[in-house]
Amino acid sequence: MSMLLQAAEAVATVAEETKTMGLGELAVAGGWLMIPLAILAGVTVFIFVERFIAIRKASAMDMNFMNRIREFIYDGKIGSAVQLCKSTDTPIARMVEKGIERLGRPMNDVQTAIENVANLEVSKLENGLPFLATIAGGAPMIGFLGTVVGMVQAFMNLSEAGGTVDMSLLASGMYVAMVTTVAGLIVGIPAYFGYNYLVQRIEKLVFRREANSIAFMDILNQPVER
Repeated sequence: MSMLLQAAEAVATVAEETKTMGLGELAVAGGWLMIPLAILAGVTVFIFVERFIAIRKASAMDMNFMNRIREFIYDGKIGSAVQLCKSTDTPIARMVEKGIERLGRPMNDVQTAIENVANLEVSKLENGLPFLATIAGGAPMIGFLGTVVGMVQAFMNLSEAGGTVDMSLLASGMYVAMVTTVAGLIVGIPAYFGYNYLVQRIEKLVFRREANSIAFMDILNQPVER
């Protein structure tokens, strides 16, 4: 009975001394590789939020915009059409504005001007996305590097101890190995999904751009029809 009490007391003592590591302590245990991973995490959040806002703003479109452009062109109110485009801050409006400015020239020139503006607008929307894709692939690689560094550190500690197996000697290296791997995945996975989500949004915008470009060219090819 006394042995059971002693065992219970020992368990209670160990429980009192046991300390759960917090996120900050885990980050410190991960070593210096956690610094670039933390920087990449901040950059990922910044790029995604900034591009998401920019793409959402570019996607905003007055459903009656092309109808008003058609009416202005049919009525010969070119100045009003240009003013409407200037007051509508969207890529499609800037495309149409460039097309209106080319009125009187061959249709191929008008279409080329519209396509050039469209390509510039898409390039603006894609700004930062290649770096986001790089983070998606690079962050897990940094985590894997931490795994290798941690394992090397663990075996070096074991070697310095003369081959004696002691978990306390392996702990620091294992922390580096495991924590950096998890951190790399935590950064890389959201970056990967975020990149693909933004690319999908841009593709939808490009499809809408092409549809409006065709609609505008139809207006110019049949200016007298109602």
